[in-house]
Amino acid sequence: MTNDQILTPETAAQRRHLAPRFIAFGIAIILAVSGLGLRLFQLQLAEGSTYAAYQEFELTTERAIPVARGLIYDRKGRLLVENVPTFVLRILPAELPFEDRLDVARRISDLTGIKTRKVIERLDRHTGSQFELVRITDIDTETARVIAEDPGQFPGVSVDLEARRNYTEGKLMSHVLGWTGRINATEYQALKDDGYYPEDLLGKAGLEATWEDVLRGTYGLEEVDLDREGHEVKAPDILREPEPGNSLVLTIDTKVQQDAQKALKWAMDKIGVKRGTFLAMNPQNGEILAMVSLPTYDNNQFAQGISMAEYNKLLKDPSKPMLNVAINEQYPPGSTYKLVTGTGALADGKITPTTRLRTEPFLEIGDWKYWEWNREGWGPLNIFDGFGHSSDTFFYQLAGKLTIDRLAYWAHQFGYGKPTGIDLPGEASGIVPTNEWKRQTKNEIYFTGELYQAGIGQGYNMSTPIQVLNSYAALANGGTLYKPQLVKRVLDPGGNVLERVQPEVMRKMDVDRSTLRTMRAAARRVVTIRHTDNLVDLPIVVAGKSGTSEFGERDKQGRLPFSNWFAAFVPKQARKTAADPTGIQAVKRDDSNLVVLAYLDDTRTKGNAATEVVKYFLQLHYGVKVDLRNPDFLVRDNFYARNS
Repeated sequence: MTNDQILTPETAAQRRHLAPRFIAFGIAIILAVSGLGLRLFQLQLAEGSTYAAYQEFELTTERAIPVARGLIYDRKGRLLVENVPTFVLRILPAELPFEDRLDVARRISDLTGIKTRKVIERLDRHTGSQFELVRITDIDTETARVIAEDPGQFPGVSVDLEARRNYTEGKLMSHVLGWTGRINATEYQALKDDGYYPEDLLGKAGLEATWEDVLRGTYGLEEVDLDREGHEVKAPDILREPEPGNSLVLTIDTKVQQDAQKALKWAMDKIGVKRGTFLAMNPQNGEILAMVSLPTYDNNQFAQGISMAEYNKLLKDPSKPMLNVAINEQYPPGSTYKLVTGTGALADGKITPTTRLRTEPFLEIGDWKYWEWNREGWGPLNIFDGFGHSSDTFFYQLAGKLTIDRLAYWAHQFGYGKPTGIDLPGEASGIVPTNEWKRQTKNEIYFTGELYQAGIGQGYNMSTPIQVLNSYAALANGGTLYKPQLVKRVLDPGGNVLERVQPEVMRKMDVDRSTLRTMRAAARRVVTIRHTDNLVDLPIVVAGKSGTSEFGERDKQGRLPFSNWFAAFVPKQARKTAADPTGIQAVKRDDSNLVVLAYLDDTRTKGNAATEVVKYFLQLHYGVKVDLRNPDFLVRDNFYARNS
């Protein structure tokens, strides 16, 4: 098997159909279910058609032939989404005498646990033809066997085989993959002209939704002759052969996803944090290697038919498990945004790499004081140590030199203020304030103090985690902003490559490469200066920036809750060398093939929890034997006393 061809067990089976519903499953799969498939075929088609042929011909109608939905694989060919056979109980109203409805509904209730009144309600709500099957519920093999062996007790009842989606990794990728569900009445009215049918499957979230047209395939069509009682007179005539759905190969690496989730969950469980995300990307092409959002949900629960009560419970959960933290909500980016301010000041000639600015405990404007995070100041700093220490007063001054509109210009260069375009639904756009934005939204001018706050990623600034990730990817690769990519290839039903999804360049940054080289060295200084504690002790060369964002409701002491960020990249020469023990030469190159980001919401910890997440992930990813995690940093404490 080559990288361009993934062999699928459904390949041969997808073009076959079974029983009156002609569900696309292989004959071998059906016969394997204890011989039940053959028995159902006899009950529903063979026996019915035998006597129906002698009845008076009444009606010719057309009927859809469903097809199997395309599969989904990770970048290494690991199956993530498959189709599994499941039994479905339906009722044909025309074959169920009205006087028998209650008795049959009770028998179904006894077998399935569904309340009798629910069975009756589903029949009563059916507004279509009496010759259309009404879906009642999914059933297990034993229930199907009971019905098949005593059909006289279940007049009008049909047991069919359908394809149900199975997400092989469970909750690991629910926010990425999404889920499918039965088409509702509103959706059907909107989509029926596109070939959809009642009870059809529809991608409702994640890649299942955004790649619906590719995964679904094209239904076939058959002409059916029926007698006055709805029995088939003869074998149907095929008007259009079904075309199975195409499959997807993702950029996601399951092992990287597992390591990312393990690292994030470790920190969140230790702290008691409700929401967080971890992202990994190849900055050379925008391919997403991991996207973890916690808490999560089980998309298999949706595939199996989630109840309204269970669905509402998920929606009302205050931890928001349905929310993809990476893309669906926006937060102040905190000190990670100092990348924008520093790059802009260098590129606009406001400072040089050797310029030193004095950092005081605070800057004062009128009666307002804008504090340095350590409350003492650092004395004179250049861009390397200013970024390394994450000096607030240093970046206040840079923002003041730039103005709010130039700061916004450089933010846009890094991709802030608009969706990245990743192929997932519900991406937030973030906010990059300008003078015009302030006038339109607040009917006010932009004040100097607000400009200072913008320079450190606070105030009105709002970003999504994937925007922050993408900005550091552009830093790592020398100034190319790629559209984040989740799909690598599209396969036809035979497993052959139909399309290679090419990297899409959103922007080539208007900046000299030497400026970004300076900022990469400054990002390495963040680690070597031990602003990130012992991260420098890893045998891996890491560069990046931590951040703390303050927002939410103040506590009794008047303090805002805060969240933690850490964005980092690893150069192609990941391991430290004797020739470059500090790693400075490695990070100056723009050949990095890994950029990562951790974000934890409302941490309120002694240290930067996101840094500990990244550290643990890198240990797992690169097989580092020594464990440098500092669990003490994950203890709830007054973070304001020591960090930014």
